Amino acid sequence: MLEEQNDNLQNADGNLESISTNEITTNDSSKVVNEEEKIILEVTQTTDEQPDTKQLLDSNETQNNIAIQAIAEVNAEESEDESLKDRYEIPMLDYEAMSMEDLVTELEKLVVFEKIMSVKDHVEEIKTAFLSKYNHFIDEKKDEFEADRIDINEEFHYHFPLKNKFDQLYSNYRDKKNIHFKSLQNNLKTNLENRLAIVEELKNLLNSPENISNSLKQLNELRERWKNAGPIPKDKYNHVWNNYHFHIENFYDFLHLDREARDIDFKHNLDLKLKIINRCEELVNETDINKAFRELQDLHKIWKEDIGPVSREQREAIWTKFSDLTKQIHDKRESLFEKIRGTELENLNAKKEIISKIEELATIKVDSHNLWLGQIEKIEALRNEFFATGKVPSEVNEDTWKAFKIAVKNFNSLKNSFYKDIKKDQNDNLVKKQALVAKAKELQESTDFSSTTPIMKQIQEEWKTIGHVPRKYSDKIWKEFRESCNHYFEKLKEQKSEENAEEIASFESKKEYLESLRLFEMSGDHKTDLDAIKLHIENWKAFGKVPFSRRHIEGKFNKILDALFEKLSLSKKETDMMRFSNRIEQLSDNNDTRKIDNEKIFLQRKIEEVQSEIFQLENNIQFFTNTRNAKKENSIVIEVRKNIEKHKEELNILKQKLKQVKSIQ
Repeated sequence: MLEEQNDNLQNADGNLESISTNEITTNDSSKVVNEEEKIILEVTQTTDEQPDTKQLLDSNETQNNIAIQAIAEVNAEESEDESLKDRYEIPMLDYEAMSMEDLVTELEKLVVFEKIMSVKDHVEEIKTAFLSKYNHFIDEKKDEFEADRIDINEEFHYHFPLKNKFDQLYSNYRDKKNIHFKSLQNNLKTNLENRLAIVEELKNLLNSPENISNSLKQLNELRERWKNAGPIPKDKYNHVWNNYHFHIENFYDFLHLDREARDIDFKHNLDLKLKIINRCEELVNETDINKAFRELQDLHKIWKEDIGPVSREQREAIWTKFSDLTKQIHDKRESLFEKIRGTELENLNAKKEIISKIEELATIKVDSHNLWLGQIEKIEALRNEFFATGKVPSEVNEDTWKAFKIAVKNFNSLKNSFYKDIKKDQNDNLVKKQALVAKAKELQESTDFSSTTPIMKQIQEEWKTIGHVPRKYSDKIWKEFRESCNHYFEKLKEQKSEENAEEIASFESKKEYLESLRLFEMSGDHKTDLDAIKLHIENWKAFGKVPFSRRHIEGKFNKILDALFEKLSLSKKETDMMRFSNRIEQLSDNNDTRKIDNEKIFLQRKIEEVQSEIFQLENNIQFFTNTRNAKKENSIVIEVRKNIEKHKEELNILKQKLKQVKSIQ
């Protein structure tokens, strides 16, 4: 039996300090047991409350010690890292059954919102599950690449943004954990030295010449320092605590304090420990085993650290009762783990059956694309079923995953062998379609519509007779072919509309008007001349559209306008805006939406460039104006300011132009 030492002594005034019984009924769920890190607790036998050799060899006592050691080790770990005291239990989900997207979402939630030491096991489980799925996914993409590759020198590359996000989140977690441990390690050694020094001072109190009152005062000061000494390494925790309580009790015994006061203290401690035992009896019947075990950890900590000894004749019996109850709760917990392991074995059998089905499909050869689509659908269903099946025992997890990957890889190899047989035909089809694309691009600008149109139609019919091309080129080559054909037939459509009599009449009218405009003379009066130019523009618009092939007349009109604007004493901005307005309105009248859209895109990009330039210049000028020794603006600053104003004026014009384009649309 191991009985912890007294931590409830008289204070300097001779009064008993007590521990609140509220602590005994605690139900703190913040303590989480790490099953994978159990080690045998090294117990330093320092007091006469420890069992003799015969008791330690007793089978039942040994089993009790195993249960107690499981508790003590976790408490030692939480003593080392005080952040563990404030954590709460986060459910361990079945991460293997989650998709990669869900795993990244869960990782982000844990890393951003939870305490770093509360999620370390969860993060590592997520990492294992994600990387397994990712590596399998990349292997499949590589197989597809190998099957479709034409150039043997082409290397495999696959961009997967979700992997980048996962790496960033895991890197953030690792940085936070490293910072946490670095801060922790800096304090542990110093705290250990302080606690060992307190133990040495306790030893010296026994030989102190001081009177009892002063010794008690020194004792209380040491106890207060002990409470505030901070965490120490977990492998030193039990040894240091036992030594501390051993010397506390020695000091208590050697002082020969008032027996009545001591008996009261013993009775008080006995009452507290009996309440702990009563609570343990309730925990034995608790349905939530993990909750019961977490609270049992707290009760052991209170028993060991907060409550002093009882009378010697009662110590062994009360400890035996407490350790027996501890073993019962521990055994129920072990039974729960056995049940979980049974479920994992069932999952293992289910996954083996799935692998067997995939292996069978990997031996069945089919000879058509549609049949292969059916086989692929079956494999996809089996893959989803495999991922949805829960965890298997950790010792066979890697082998199970490896067998699954091999089975899927064998299926893909069989599938790829079929598509490699038809790959040559697809490559031949690709060469034929590339030749048709080249021919279509060559003819798309032709204006000899009578001879070109039959050829373009023949090309389209020939395209329909050619079979599939490799999937990676299919969309691209079809887009190129379609754009070339559409471009030609749009021109053909416009050419046909050229025969419209109204447009021809409009062209003739504009042609006559253009000749008369060449004879126009400026009066010299700014307002009169400007009004006259505007009237010419309105007259020109009133004639309407001209045939597509004769739109060159618009350029001639614009050149005459440019010459007239040059003669006017207008500002550069006014001239630019009038020219722009005239050009945009002409595009609108001709329903040239493509050019209007291009103009809009150009203006938007130009606005972004100018805004960026202004922002950069303003940042540069801040560097000069914030200099402490800058008493006045130098020539560089003045030049930059002028440049900023110039860009702002340009930006204003661009925005007016964009507004005008949008209003037309």
